[in-house]
Amino acid sequence: MRLSTRNQFPGTITSITEGEAMAVVKIAVEGTDLVVTSAITKDAVESLGLKVGEKAYALIKSTEVQIAVD
Repeated sequence: MRLSTRNQFPGTITSITEGEAMAVVKIAVEGTDLVVTSAITKDAVESLGLKVGEKAYALIKSTEVQIAVD
């Protein structure tokens, strides 16, 4: 599959925390100390067959990135 999304980070799923309708999925980005956290539907977790320890890609497409400091 080819995508237009430029920010594609390969990694490993480190945790999946499911709520009633949504799930929080954490992916450790390969070759870094970074962890990307994504909130997706439980249906998406099931249809993608996501499991802790499996390889996955964090795809980030955004028109805006905000930064704040104290």
